[in-house]
Amino acid sequence: MGHILALDQGTSSSRSIVFDEQGRIVAMAQREFRQIFPQPGWVEHDPLEIWSTQLETAREALAQAGLRGSDIRAIGITNQRETTLLWNRRTGQPVHNAIVW
Repeated sequence: MGHILALDQGTSSSRSIVFDEQGRIVAMAQREFRQIFPQPGWVEHDPLEIWSTQLETAREALAQAGLRGSDIRAIGITNQRETTLLWNRRTGQPVHNAIVW
């Protein structure tokens, strides 16, 4: 029996949902992250906070479901397509906060 892990990386929170083979929700976890407003009309996100909240929710959902990573048959990902982020090629670290459109 296999399960599917959905990673939903939204504009204000990270969510992970585990589905069974019939598409029923087995477990779900969600964490909000900070909205950074450097000036009126601008919104940014801390990329490391996005990553950590997404990882935390995945681990939490798997734990709620009593599963390990090896029990997951597939992963579906949805993300902030309107957000831009640059990474340093050498260090793998973000250059700045993510810019939200």
